[in-house]
Amino acid sequence: MKILVTGPDGVLGSNVVRELLSRDYKVSVMLMEATAKTPTLDGLEIDRFYGNILNPADLDAAFAGHDAVIHCAASTSVYPARDAFVNKVNIDGTQNVIDAALKHDIKRLVYVGTANSHGYGDEKEPGKEGNPYTSIKYGLDYMDSKRKAQEIIVEAVKDKSLPALIVNPTFMIGPYDSKPSSGAMIIAVHQGKVPGYTKGGKNFVAVKDAAVAISNALTMGRIGESYILGNENLKFKDAFDMIAETIGAKKIKFGLPNFIVKAYGTMTSFFAKVFKFTPAVTKELATISCDTHYYSPEKARKELGLPSTPVKEAVAECYAWFQENGYLDKK
Repeated sequence: MKILVTGPDGVLGSNVVRELLSRDYKVSVMLMEATAKTPTLDGLEIDRFYGNILNPADLDAAFAGHDAVIHCAASTSVYPARDAFVNKVNIDGTQNVIDAALKHDIKRLVYVGTANSHGYGDEKEPGKEGNPYTSIKYGLDYMDSKRKAQEIIVEAVKDKSLPALIVNPTFMIGPYDSKPSSGAMIIAVHQGKVPGYTKGGKNFVAVKDAAVAISNALTMGRIGESYILGNENLKFKDAFDMIAETIGAKKIKFGLPNFIVKAYGTMTSFFAKVFKFTPAVTKELATISCDTHYYSPEKARKELGLPSTPVKEAVAECYAWFQENGYLDKK
């Protein structure tokens, strides 16, 4: 089977490509530019296509001759909160992928969404597939656009018989995080740059587990269905304690009241707009950090064979990869 992966050089895509290769699939990737550095893909036996998902002709060239597509490519930018480019990439780009999949008779399309496209829950009642979308309250085009993209996938399944299903990862931790993205949390703990923890929490999952479930989705799961790929629901205090213990760093001692966190986020957003810089914490991110984004991965465990590797192991793997690649002492 010939598989094409869009957005292959992020932490998820890099793990998905490796999982596919371990199963002896013939793997192709679609990258933006031939000149871009791809340290997490270099040396792998893959075919490379270059182009933009906003350009249908580029998708035609990449999709031709493939049996299945895993669509990971997306804009994950959260600043500014409202961003026309984020909408264009995540919504228009996904529509182009749908059109190309239908045109080239792709046998299965696996769309990688986000767990936030389903309403989140708490410890007693974690969020599940099909829960009403609640993250609209944050006012982030990233979240809203991913929800809209998921909706157009579902519509294409119903109206055009698109052979697609949706996977919705939670917060993924693991190796090959070259940006870094989620692993920035681990680096911050290592460098002692976390002033305190908020009262919120989220669901964490080993990125390798997500890659296994996504690869399984090529032959498992039901067309038109969504699957939350997650594992452990952790309060931020517990998550930071676990990270510190795993990597041998100092624990974060202070809990931060919600009103201070939100006030700080509002202040940094204001000054970022005035002085033209990208803040690490925005008004929207501060608000999100005060909530508990808990989810249940049971459906994916049953239907996609999602593994349940302890998140502590994923943290250790991520930290080891950062060590080997010189990330830990970068400013």
